[in-house]
Amino acid sequence: MSLLPFVVLAALIAINALYVAAEFAAVAVPRSQLAVVAKSGNRRARGLLAVLENGVELDRYIAACQIGITLSSLVAGAYGQATVAVALGPILEQSFALEADTAASAALLLVLLVLTALQVVLGELVPKSLALQFPERAALITYLPARWSVSLYRWFIWLLNGSGLLLLKPFGVTPGGHQHVHSPDEIRVLLDESRRGGALSPEAHRRLERGLHLSQRTVRQMMTPRHEVHALEISTPAEEILQRVLQSPFSRLPVYRETLDQVVGAISTKQIVRLLAVRGELPPLEQLVRPIPFVPETLRAHRLVRFLQENRSSKAIVVSEFGGVQGLISIEDVLSELFGDIGDELKSPEPGAERLPDGSMKLPGSIGLDEAAAWLGVRLEGSAATLAGYIVDHLGRMPDEGEQVELDGLRLTVIETGPTAVRWVIADPSDASSLESSTREEGAR
Repeated sequence: MSLLPFVVLAALIAINALYVAAEFAAVAVPRSQLAVVAKSGNRRARGLLAVLENGVELDRYIAACQIGITLSSLVAGAYGQATVAVALGPILEQSFALEADTAASAALLLVLLVLTALQVVLGELVPKSLALQFPERAALITYLPARWSVSLYRWFIWLLNGSGLLLLKPFGVTPGGHQHVHSPDEIRVLLDESRRGGALSPEAHRRLERGLHLSQRTVRQMMTPRHEVHALEISTPAEEILQRVLQSPFSRLPVYRETLDQVVGAISTKQIVRLLAVRGELPPLEQLVRPIPFVPETLRAHRLVRFLQENRSSKAIVVSEFGGVQGLISIEDVLSELFGDIGDELKSPEPGAERLPDGSMKLPGSIGLDEAAAWLGVRLEGSAATLAGYIVDHLGRMPDEGEQVELDGLRLTVIETGPTAVRWVIADPSDASSLESSTREEGAR
C-alpha cells in the first residue's frame, strides 16, 4: 500500500481542523482585542472585524466553516473506504483466514472507526481547544481560508440558508444570525471564569460585578430612607439653622414646608457659613433655597446618573408614585454601589453588618436584600428593598423588640427598633434549620 492515501487523509483531517478552529475562534475572539490589532494596520484583523460586526456576513462565515467541516469529513470517509479499506481487506483475509466478504466488511468497519477517532481527536477536539485558548491568533490564521470558502460555497450557502428559512417559516421562527450577545447571567459566568483563571484580580472582579448589577438597582434600593434624611423646615429660626448645619455632615440640606412631603428646595451649608461670616446674620430661608430635582423611586441607577448630569445636581428627592417623599439619593450612593462605602471625614462611621462569636450575624435593618443575601447565604425575594422592609412585609406590621421571625430557613431576632423602622436584627441560619428538623421529627411521631 502506497503512502498517498494516508497523505490525502491527513490533509482532509487538517482541512477539517482548520474549519473547526475558524468557527470557534470567530465566536470566541474578543472584539476589543481585534479592534486594537486592526488599528495597528493588520488587514486580516480589519477584514475579520468587519465580518464579526455584520450579522449576515458572520452567518455566512460560520455556514462556510460548517460546510467545510461536513464535506471534509464525508470525503475523508469515502476516500478512506475506497483506498485504505480495499487494500486492508486482503491483508485481514490472509492474516486471520477470513472469507473475502467478511474481511472486506471488517476492513471497512476498522477504517471507519479509526477515521472517526482521528476526526474527533485531531479534527475536532484539538483545534477547538486551541481556538478557545488562543482565539485571536487562531482567528487571524484561519481568516483567509475561511473567507475564500465563503466565496467558494456562496451558492451552496444561499441554497442551504434558503431551505432552512422555508423549513422554519411554518413555525414562525426568523433566524437572527450569529451575534456576540451575552445576557447578564452569562457575563457574570465569564467574569467568574476570568477571576478563577487569574485574568481578573478579586478587587477588579468585585467592581465589574457591581457595575453589572448596577443597571438592575433602583433608586429605592440605594437611597437614604425618609427617616434618616437631614432636612430643615422653612420657618426654622436662624439660631437653630446654624446648630443643625453644624451637626449635619452633608453639604446640602432639603428644605420643606410643614411636612417633608412638601419639599421646596435645598440650601447649601457652605452658603450659610459664608453669610454668617460676612454679614453676621442669616436672611429667611426662602431667600436661600435653590431648586432640587425629584426622581421616582423606580428609576434605575444608570438613568439616575444621566438625570443628575442633565440637571447639574449631585442629589435628588425620591418620591413614590403617589408623590410622597421616600428619601434622598445622591451620586455618592451610586458610587458606593460600585466601589463600596466611600469614607467622608465629616461623617462618623456607621456600624455595619458583623459576624458574632457564636456564629450568628448582626445586621442593620437598613441593609439591602442583595447585601444581606451575601451574609446569610440565602437570597431573599420580595418587593422590599431592605431587610427591615422584608420583615415588616412578612409580618404585616412593625415587630416588637426581641420578637423572632422565621423566614426562608432563617431565624431572625429583632433586637432594636425605632419609631418607624427596624434598626438591628440577629440572624442565625443554624437555629432555624435545627428548628425545622425538630418540627419534622415531632410531626413524624
